[in-house]
Amino acid sequence: MAVTKTIEIDGMPITFRASAAIPRLYRNQFRRDIYKDLAALEKSIGDGKSSDLDSFSLELFENIAWLMAKHADPEHVPDTPDEWLDQFNTFSIYEILPQIISLWGVNVEQQVESKKNLVRQIEK
Repeated sequence: MAVTKTIEIDGMPITFRASAAIPRLYRNQFRRDIYKDLAALEKSIGDGKSSDLDSFSLELFENIAWLMAKHADPEHVPDTPDEWLDQFNTFSIYEILPQIISLWGVNVEQQVESKKNLVRQIEK
C-alpha cells in the first residue's frame, strides 16, 4: 500500500508518494540504490542546523523528492528533476528532507508489518 503526504513548498502544495515501486523506479531512473542514498542524506543533514551539504547530497535529495512527487502525480509533475525544480523560487532542504525521510519510513514500516501478518496467516 502506498503512503502519500502533501508538503508545502514555496507556497504550493506538493504531494509525495512512497510505495514498494520507489526503489525500482529510482534504480531505473538514476542507476543508484535509494536505501543507500537516503541513509547518506540522513547522515549529511545531521541535526539540520548547519548547511554543510555538498552538491552531490543536494542532487540526491532533489532526485528523490522529484521521483516521489512524480510517483504521486505523474500527469502534472514534469518529466525531469530540472523542470520540476524550475517551478520553485527557493525552499529549505532542511524543512523538506526530514518529511520525505519520514514518509519513506512509514512506507517501510507498513511493508514490514505486512510480511509479519503474511507469516501469521501462512502458519494458521
